[in-house]
Amino acid sequence: MGWLILLSLIGFSIGLLWSLGVRGGLLTASAAALVLGASGYALQGRPSLPGTAAQAREQRDVFPLTDARHAFFGHFTAAESWLRMSEALARDGKTEDAVGILQNAARRYPGDPQLWIGLGNALVDHGRGLTPPAEFAFRRAAELVPGHPAAPFFYGLALARTGDRQGAVEIWQRILVSAPRDAEWRPLVEQGVAALSQRPSAAKPQAGS
Repeated sequence: MGWLILLSLIGFSIGLLWSLGVRGGLLTASAAALVLGASGYALQGRPSLPGTAAQAREQRDVFPLTDARHAFFGHFTAAESWLRMSEALARDGKTEDAVGILQNAARRYPGDPQLWIGLGNALVDHGRGLTPPAEFAFRRAAELVPGHPAAPFFYGLALARTGDRQGAVEIWQRILVSAPRDAEWRPLVEQGVAALSQRPSAAKPQAGS
């Protein structure tokens, strides 16, 4: 099943790029990145293992991770194909494979903060909470783009998913202090503060994507 998902994602991604007018060398480079991701899956993945989709879904709180990522970085970035493959595997419960793909991507493109944030999110999924490797990934992303709100936001989200709601709220409130009024991602952070400021019984976690 894992291979079927991976091949479908590769085909979909190449078709999408073609429909957007991507041609020539850029399309070839994009296809090469997808194939590299598939190679990483082949080396580190375990497609024969059963997934735990229900457990993976239970850990995703407050926001769909893909929507939150797009709010901060947009939809069309160099890291998008890697992240979509990883997130699809995580949704299917294959969290180890999701981590493996982004580990390979981050080794190949160590200066891309999106990949490090995605790796942090994948490690939180796999570890069912914030772990030292996930903390390292978020910290590395913050070092690459000092002052950018994405890394602290997703670190706060990881805290919330680990059970530290107050810690997440404090980080997000600090982000809002310096957030431009017209920032596309500002409503997302405000929504998070409002959701986690409620009592747990009143703020039931929602499944994400």
